[in-house]
Amino acid sequence: MDFVGQHILSVDQFERIDIERLFDVADEMEPYARRTRITRVLEGAILSSMFFEPSTRTRISFGCAFNLLGGEVRETTEVKALSLAKGESLHDTARVLSGYSDIIVMRHPRAGSVSEFAQASRVPVINGGDGPNEHPSQALLDLYTIRKEMHEQGRGIDELRIALVGDLKYGRAVHSLCKVLGLFRSITFQLVSPPGLELADDLADVLRARGHRVNVIHDMEAGISHVDIVYVTRTQEERFPSPEAARRYRGLFRLNQAVYTEHCEPNTVIMHPMPRDSRRQARELDEDLDANPNLAIFRQTDNGVLLRMALFAMVLDVADRVHVGAQAVHWYTARRTPR
Repeated sequence: MDFVGQHILSVDQFERIDIERLFDVADEMEPYARRTRITRVLEGAILSSMFFEPSTRTRISFGCAFNLLGGEVRETTEVKALSLAKGESLHDTARVLSGYSDIIVMRHPRAGSVSEFAQASRVPVINGGDGPNEHPSQALLDLYTIRKEMHEQGRGIDELRIALVGDLKYGRAVHSLCKVLGLFRSITFQLVSPPGLELADDLADVLRARGHRVNVIHDMEAGISHVDIVYVTRTQEERFPSPEAARRYRGLFRLNQAVYTEHCEPNTVIMHPMPRDSRRQARELDEDLDANPNLAIFRQTDNGVLLRMALFAMVLDVADRVHVGAQAVHWYTARRTPR
């Protein structure tokens, strides 16, 4: 894949070699993300950040990544702030905003909407999540995190054992992560969900056809035993047909320290695409795990900046110039080691 000038809309665009190249560039972003060096390689460039669904990590980390490369960010977080609220089409909005931008990141509640927008855009568009469909940059940062966590244990991604736990039906991060993991070799997928929230059969069948082992499990304790990664997801209440339908599933699966100690192997890494639901009736990933050194959720969020910096650098064709003219940081900066 030639990244330069490309829309990033789906993980289906990537081959394994593309992902490995992207991760190598992400590694090079470490001193800038950790605030030990400054680069201005995208000075003068403008990112339009268009988020029409709530977002903390994705929206802010994309903006942070662009700023750390020297670019400027223009944010829109509500449909009512645009002429879309007056009936303007996505096509016309894309034609207009792409004239003001060098690259656009977009999140929209409707599946396929970001691709529709990209067709009319005159600059590259990155999918920040389109309804229940896909979340490609989240899957890539999750895979990057898995690579780093497994490297600490002297292993790679091939032959990984992963339990995907929770809402596998509506969780777009899970859908994209399954696809990118499918590019590797001999993965064991433990698909752990309540009845009714299983991963779509067609996606599970694709994984099996690629030679991976796929187990559908409805018992969380059994599903999280003998795996390298436990990847927990919240119930995607906003995707359900009604609040009542979502409430049936809230809090059914809860991972806490007691469950982890009893059922997980000692070095099992805990991941979550965030946000985790910390309301008392939910708590799919309990806060009593915060002291567990295998909890990687905040390392994931830090890695999101590295990965998104790499995407911008490769799409805008500056990956080989990031270090040119780089300078040391002169202000006080807190110690930013991975947590």
